[in-house]
Amino acid sequence: MQPKFVHLRFHSEYSITDGIVRLNPAIKQMKEWGVGAFGQTDLMNMFGSVRFYESCHKEGIKPILGCDLWITNEEDPAHPFRLTVYCMDHDGYHSLCVLLTRAWLENQCHVKGRGEVKESWLAGEGTKGLIGISGGPEGEIQTLFRRGKTAEAEAAAEKLAHFFPDRFYLDLQRAGRPGDEAAVRFLCNTAAKLELPVVATHPVQFQKKEDFIAHEVRVCIAEGYTLADPKRPKRYTEDQYLKSPEEMMSLFADIPSAIENTVEIAKRCNVDGILSKPQLPLFETPKGMSLDDYIDHLAHDGLEERLEFLYPDEAKRNEVRPRYLERLEYELSIIKKMKFPGYFLIVQEFINWSKTHGVPVGPGRGSGAGSLVAYSLRITDMDPLHYNLLFERFLNPERVSMPDFDVDFCQWNRDKTIQHVKDKYGASAVSQIATFGAMGAKAVVRDVGRVLGMPYGKVDELAKLIPAPPGQDVTLELAKEMEPDFKKKIDGDEQYQELMRYAEPLEGITRNLGMHAGGVLIAPGPLTNFCPLYNQDGQPENTISQFDKHDVENVGLVKFDFLGLTTLTILNKCVEYINKLHPGQSFELRRIPTDDPATLKLFQDGDTTAVFQFESPGMRQLLRQAHPDRIEDLVALNALYRPGPMEMIPTYLARKSGKEPVTYLDDRMGSVLAETYGIMVYQEQVMQVAQVIGGYTLGGADLLRRAMGKKLKQEMVRHRAIFVAGAAKNGVSEKVANEIFDLMAKFAGYGFNKSHAVAYSYVAYQTAYLKAHYPAEFMAANMCLILTDSDKIRTFIDDCKLRGISILPPDINQSDWFFTAPDSKTIRYGLGGIKGVGEGVILSLMAERKENGPFKDLFDLCARMKKRDSAGLSRRVLEGLIKAGTLDTIDPDRAKQFGNLDQAMKAAADAALFADQGSLFGDASEPERIVNWIPVTPWSEHEKLLLEKEVIGFCLTGHLFGECRDEIRKFIPETIHQILASGRRPAPGAKESYRSKDTIRFSGVVVDLRQVIGKRGRMGIVTLDDGTGSIEAVCYSDAWDQYRDIFVKDEIVIVTGRSRWDEKKETTSFSIDSAESLPGFRTRRHAALHIEVSEEPDLKEIAKTVAPFENSKYGCQLVFCIDTHGMHGQVVARRPAFVDPQQEVIDQLLHVSGVRDAHFVYS
Repeated sequence: MQPKFVHLRFHSEYSITDGIVRLNPAIKQMKEWGVGAFGQTDLMNMFGSVRFYESCHKEGIKPILGCDLWITNEEDPAHPFRLTVYCMDHDGYHSLCVLLTRAWLENQCHVKGRGEVKESWLAGEGTKGLIGISGGPEGEIQTLFRRGKTAEAEAAAEKLAHFFPDRFYLDLQRAGRPGDEAAVRFLCNTAAKLELPVVATHPVQFQKKEDFIAHEVRVCIAEGYTLADPKRPKRYTEDQYLKSPEEMMSLFADIPSAIENTVEIAKRCNVDGILSKPQLPLFETPKGMSLDDYIDHLAHDGLEERLEFLYPDEAKRNEVRPRYLERLEYELSIIKKMKFPGYFLIVQEFINWSKTHGVPVGPGRGSGAGSLVAYSLRITDMDPLHYNLLFERFLNPERVSMPDFDVDFCQWNRDKTIQHVKDKYGASAVSQIATFGAMGAKAVVRDVGRVLGMPYGKVDELAKLIPAPPGQDVTLELAKEMEPDFKKKIDGDEQYQELMRYAEPLEGITRNLGMHAGGVLIAPGPLTNFCPLYNQDGQPENTISQFDKHDVENVGLVKFDFLGLTTLTILNKCVEYINKLHPGQSFELRRIPTDDPATLKLFQDGDTTAVFQFESPGMRQLLRQAHPDRIEDLVALNALYRPGPMEMIPTYLARKSGKEPVTYLDDRMGSVLAETYGIMVYQEQVMQVAQVIGGYTLGGADLLRRAMGKKLKQEMVRHRAIFVAGAAKNGVSEKVANEIFDLMAKFAGYGFNKSHAVAYSYVAYQTAYLKAHYPAEFMAANMCLILTDSDKIRTFIDDCKLRGISILPPDINQSDWFFTAPDSKTIRYGLGGIKGVGEGVILSLMAERKENGPFKDLFDLCARMKKRDSAGLSRRVLEGLIKAGTLDTIDPDRAKQFGNLDQAMKAAADAALFADQGSLFGDASEPERIVNWIPVTPWSEHEKLLLEKEVIGFCLTGHLFGECRDEIRKFIPETIHQILASGRRPAPGAKESYRSKDTIRFSGVVVDLRQVIGKRGRMGIVTLDDGTGSIEAVCYSDAWDQYRDIFVKDEIVIVTGRSRWDEKKETTSFSIDSAESLPGFRTRRHAALHIEVSEEPDLKEIAKTVAPFENSKYGCQLVFCIDTHGMHGQVVARRPAFVDPQQEVIDQLLHVSGVRDAHFVYS
């Protein structure tokens, strides 16, 4: 049935900021209404066009692809005009792709983040295949009319009609906005005068009328307003919902032609050919060779090179060559049969270019490591025959689909390879790929709460109750089921109910646009032949497709994965340091042995801080239990240590240690499962069992594995019959065959890709080898990659100290931007690890130091850097350098340097001015500088360390516990290190988790503190550090309520608690029963503050110093100790009688004239 009205425009959720219409519900609504066509016009993008196109066809509805364009207003750049266009055919689709691409890449002229189409681009062929309509209230015609410029409005209509000959309509809208009716009358009159058609559209922003407020909330989220803000723009009406055809026909009953033309436009729009099979760029081969011949040539030559490296002994090489050649020929035959030589050649070219141009590439990732052709072409670096890896897991001849190599590149150099690809195939043919972020449950609660003006703490309390289990997206509805407290809070609070009223319709809506982590498109020609491009900030390197990874493949583009892996950067940096310290070694990672005892011992000891994929506490514990003695064990542990297969770890450990026998349902399974002690750890093992027992080909076995992994019931039933029949031919009973099939089905669900596990475990082994043999170089390289992560740097530094590696503090004359290794037992802290200090400034400083020698003092530093760059060093940078101690080797008095900053900066400015004047008058000699240092009170050790922590993130040159260590050790002798070393393991056979009378008492500085909400209510997680180690302890609700104010970051506390041994994890956990601050401890212990004074102490200054510490809830007596000229004695002060026993009072007293010392004495 022919429709009487067609909706030609709506803003879907892909308009990002002002639309909340979800595609599938809207399309289904059209089907229910019996409307045969539907038009989508998102604002300046086609983000959702492919899925809209596919979904419409799926429901039997004709998709009309369109877009709302911004047209640059040359007279008023801040207010562009709106113009709506529709694709009539594939030419129109291409024209729209070009217009959008040019807008985002060439014309973000007034506002970054808003692309605009220049009017001149609409001339000639610019609108080929496009229908244009005038754009509603924000279009040029209505804007001019609204300003009273009737003649100019009519002229604009003529101009636009010229751009779209016989394809231009005047847009009539009645959406309940002021001025709509006047505009309709004017447009109808203009249409009659200029003989132009009119068309009725409705500016749909949300699907149902009741969604209006939710839509307003969405707009506020995007624009940063609150809903109640009287200043927020109110551009939309509650009438902008998806009206039924009957409502629209009634709305425009007085202008029937406007309704009829909606159907006319729908008839004129017939876009075909958008969806396509994959199309690769042309790969040029030498001397006119075919792709098949060229891949044969490269693969055979490459294999011979690999064999020479793997088997230096010629006799052994000749022995194994037939096996490798047989596998190579098999893979090549499949690749050529499936017509994929071009894909392999493209990938090998940019990988080999990278390897020869200083861009480290990973040994493999994903199933591609199972291909011998890939190994021969140097795409991967793992011998698949040695590790028994399967080609069919990567490329299945029984399931035609594009191969997909995931390639890891050095994080710092990945862009070089992408630029090479652009140079080779053309910049217009290469782009990265869009990703879309959705409003998740927690995010939408926080966003809506902010827009509603609710207090942050209240919103945060609700959001934190939403569970976040690993690997699972929890919806708001599911959260109510999973967390009763979440539902209870909502049910009992009207504000929360209002929040949920708007959060639920917005949940899952597209929230933002990003760039895919590694996806790169390489097209056979300009990408605009396939899709439009987008750029958020105008930077060429940030150009992306407007389609995501699924949609680009659907339109025929091929995605290549250029992934950045930080570990490769670390390895590269470490090798650089090794070769710098040991130039004669010519160290190469590819030559390290894979059975090195020191490396394997490092794994066996769980000493894997900074070791790729093996550094988590749980994995380290597993390593100690498993005692891996070969790289294959590491591969298995890497595959097992993840949700699902973890349940098999106890069996694996028991069988590996010989405590449990290895058994098989059929002995032939032993050839497949022996390396993992009878357990199916890998997906490839499922395939091989299917082959050995069920008679499957490996291609067929891969289809079986996929069906099992996805739990496709009908496919499973079909495959079970095939498997049992095949097993019967191999002499296996039906009962045993079904048992094996069930076992395979269980493991296929969470079995890991062995090729990937091998490749990544080898990378892990490389990092461990470097840590075992070149620890300083390795740890320095690691810290280069985490300059801004002070917590992780501190962890790595602690690990270094355990290995006897010295950490030298940052030094203005010795440090580089990065951490460095001056020798094999030392690491120099990098200036890049200081907060607030930019790389450009430090590189300039390093260049000045190299050219003109070390800096002599603070004045010299300021003057030379001012001379080098007129801006000089900012006060903020200089403060950071001083607080971090970078000038300590010049002058260790940081307070003096800090207090003379103004002097130094003024002297530098004066010197620069003199240099300019001297140059002007022909005398460039520098005058003698007279430096008058201002006297400054030195910082106490405590103050110095706190300021150091402020810019470094932790105390590098000392410890906040240090000043009070001896005082506290008299009462609490056990250090945190001793507590941790004791293990707190319960006595053998003990029934209770807590050891009898296992109360522990320890002290430390609060270095981390957070409150969490658990089943027992609010509780605190407190980390204490005493310089020997750190303990993270739980303070449960009762104790937390009582002592929470005691725990203050950077302050010393004394706690009493309990330790609990976790038999399963073989670790000790700690809980806190009571706590007291150091002043509280001193008060309870009746400490007195003894002040040793000279014969003429400044008593007034002493009184003034201690005055702020009177009248505290804590207190200790003040005692003057006199020992001079034969006089010896103690005098208890009467006023003040008691002072707060803070460490700060001592620090300040030591600066008072006549005070020799001050310390606490316990009775």
